[in-house]
Amino acid sequence: MTQAIKSPDLSIVHLWAPWCSNCQAELKNGGWLKMVKDNPQVKFYFVSVWNDGGDGKSMLSKFQIADQPNVTILADPGPRRGDSKIKQFAGMPLSWIPTTWIYKGGDLRYALNYGEVRFDVLRQFIEDSKSEWSHKGEPKLTE
Repeated sequence: MTQAIKSPDLSIVHLWAPWCSNCQAELKNGGWLKMVKDNPQVKFYFVSVWNDGGDGKSMLSKFQIADQPNVTILADPGPRRGDSKIKQFAGMPLSWIPTTWIYKGGDLRYALNYGEVRFDVLRQFIEDSKSEWSHKGEPKLTE
């Protein structure tokens, strides 16, 4: 996963679980399918966590996400509960799902860490992440 997010392309890592009601709500409203289809140049990684090693592919298939060409489905092998459940992923703390991170060139551009994605916000974050975030040539502010 760490190699994938270092790609110069935009990558979205979505940490979720099929049993999670917030994660299910995101799927039911069709937002993820639309987001994936509207952004074919973006790589989407649906990483099932806290699901005892299950990848959730069957649920993603129900919502036509699993077979999209820009989607990769992964699973953390760890348990759902207890002290040994995953508490960090790709060097970032993980305390809630769904969690969605946007990367470009290995840099974390945005992190939505506590709850359901508002897809209009995610859409804006994707657009913003396409920029170079450079202010070269702009006048500096005086102190």
